[in-house]
Amino acid sequence: MQTAEEQARRYATKAHAEAGQRRKYSDEPYIVHPAAVVELVRSVPHTEAMLLAAWLHDTVEDTLTTLNDVRERFGEDVAGLVEMLTDAQQPQARNRLARKMAHFRHTAEASAPAQTIKLADIIDNTRNIVRVDPDFARVYLVEKRIQIALLHQGDATLLAQARQIIDSGIQQLQGAPWRVSAQWFQDLEQRYANAR
Repeated sequence: MQTAEEQARRYATKAHAEAGQRRKYSDEPYIVHPAAVVELVRSVPHTEAMLLAAWLHDTVEDTLTTLNDVRERFGEDVAGLVEMLTDAQQPQARNRLARKMAHFRHTAEASAPAQTIKLADIIDNTRNIVRVDPDFARVYLVEKRIQIALLHQGDATLLAQARQIIDSGIQQLQGAPWRVSAQWFQDLEQRYANAR
């Protein structure tokens, strides 16, 4: 008999594969990302529902899976966490800044378990983006610095780890060969702060 976690892993693997989703930049099967998020969540105090939601956290956003599908298969607790982690459509948003600020507010209102999963998600994505796309990382790191400041209910260990990896990425981009100035980061951060 499969455990609930194994069922969630299989479900997420199939959903992302059927959507043709691959890991950006590395072209690995997408499921490597949820697997990394699960292991980060597993490294701190967690519940089974958190592990299931970590496997499923991108399915509603990126595949044909609906919240009702998650609810029917894995229950209300897991569906609730996935809903808090799903980036809601923002048709009224004028630009990336407006979309991201709406998403940041959404995750800031999430429960402590959902914020813990989101921190794990940010850690894994940041590791990947800084390594393979330093140009996009310039904007991404500022966005994530702002977002994690709102995730204070999440696990303290993962919050500290997210801060460290973001700060380290910014320092790396200020060095050769990228030479992004500290002022550039401060100016972008101020634009986001003014949009709150």
